[in-house]
This record gives sequence, C-alpha cells and structure tokens, in this order.
Amino acid sequence: QVQLVESGGGLVQAGGSLRLSCAASGRTFSSYSMGWFRQAPGKERDFVASITWSDTTTYYSGSVKGRFTISRDNAKNTVSLQMNSLKPEDTAVYYCAAKVSSGYSSRSFQYDYWGQGTQVTVSS
Repeated sequence: QVQLVESGGGLVQAGGSLRLSCAASGRTFSSYSMGWFRQAPGKERDFVASITWSDTTTYYSGSVKGRFTISRDNAKNTVSLQMNSLKPEDTAVYYCAAKVSSGYSSRSFQYDYWGQGTQVTVSS
C-alpha cells in the first residue's frame, strides 16, 4: 500500500500563489506516475498535472498550463504543485494520486492511491 498526504492548501487572493505538497509513504517504485487532480463544488474530479516518478516528464491540463508546475523529489518521496496566477475558478479540493503502472494518464480511474485532499480557495 501507498499512503499519500497533501498539504499546503489555503485561502489566497486572485493572482496569488500557493505550493501544494504530497508526501508518499509505504511501498513506492520509480515507475510510479504521480498526478494532481481537483474537484470543485458540483463538478467532476478533473486532471490537473502529472509527472513520472523516475524522470522529469510532465503533463498539464490546458486550464493550468503555464501557471502551475509539478515537480518531484525522489529522495524525499514528495511531489509538489506550484500554483501561480491563481484564479477563482481554481478553487477546489486538490488531490494527490499515484499510479502503479508507468506512463501518462489523465484518467482518475487509472490511479491506484489517493490522498485525502487539501482545500484551495481563491478569492476575487
């Protein structure tokens, strides 16, 4: 099993920045892909960004590309999401997820482990 714990959420004004962190514990593999998803009130859980555990290959949804940056630290078993130029529409619960199989995926059902989520609220 893999345990994931998100942190770093909070309240920020539009145009501001937040950095989310996801700490992984338990059994991990270099072939894991890590992803960030978010779910706003009344909406589905949507893909935000992903990164392979073993290299620097990254993917972003069109709505966050250029504003958000996903990164990893293999030594610390952590994945971060730097969020800049935040907009009110970024308000959501953000979830960290891990996929055992290698390769990119933006589909939530292909991820095997999930954190509890951290709330990000962007005010006008």
